[in-house]
Amino acid sequence: MTTDFLTKIVEHKKEEIAAAKKHFPESDLRKKAAMRGKSRMFFKKLERPRSSGINIIAEIKRASPSKGKICPDLNPAAYARQYEDGGAAALSVLTDQAFFSGSIDDLTRAREAVTIPVLRKDFLISSYQIYEASVVEADAVLLIARILSQEQMKDYLSLCNELKIDALVEIHSEKDLKAATLAGARLIGINNRDLSTFKTDINTTIRMAALLEENQVAVAASGIKTRKDIKQIQNAGIWNFLIGESLVRSSDPRAFLMNLMEKK
Repeated sequence: MTTDFLTKIVEHKKEEIAAAKKHFPESDLRKKAAMRGKSRMFFKKLERPRSSGINIIAEIKRASPSKGKICPDLNPAAYARQYEDGGAAALSVLTDQAFFSGSIDDLTRAREAVTIPVLRKDFLISSYQIYEASVVEADAVLLIARILSQEQMKDYLSLCNELKIDALVEIHSEKDLKAATLAGARLIGINNRDLSTFKTDINTTIRMAALLEENQVAVAASGIKTRKDIKQIQNAGIWNFLIGESLVRSSDPRAFLMNLMEKK
């Protein structure tokens, strides 16, 4: 029987948030969020391709439920600097601790080391987590269509706008895309990985890209490891790529990133 990773993660996340609210109430978090510094423009960085023809969101990722430990001892600041030096348009930092061994501290250390915008990648199911992201000065958050209702997405997109942070709305299916579009999402992350089984197929991006609205900007994510993968997806009209595992496993992330962009 297949393990439904997503259900387990969401159930655990509910417990985490309940505990966090007891420790630090959402009303207090909301006040702190209002005092954050200026955001770096995440969406603006991805609206158009750069001189290389593509934009890469380089991810800091220690582990995953399907692969186990990937790079548990990585230094977030050091990786962030290598990514920026290699030409990354933005960073993605996994902050889930229970299943991905990440943390808010990873995001803070990475953001302090660079000038490019940073996405908080986590399983957001509460406004509490969006306020939390603003407090730690994340420039964008990930909203996963599969775990949110259309109304929740609409509310969270509105809250992000109020807090002046961007939102990457992740989809995997036509149903997800319809809900995201009706909620008003413009930056659409097409995840090649099925979050229930964690199986990956890059043809998912190619199929879904053709269904996007004219005003939507796509980001291809998961299973992208080579320049060949990038070119294949580029042919579908996509210029944004979120790449994590292959970068983290690389012995030289900066050089690997430059190779993906065909930079010398």
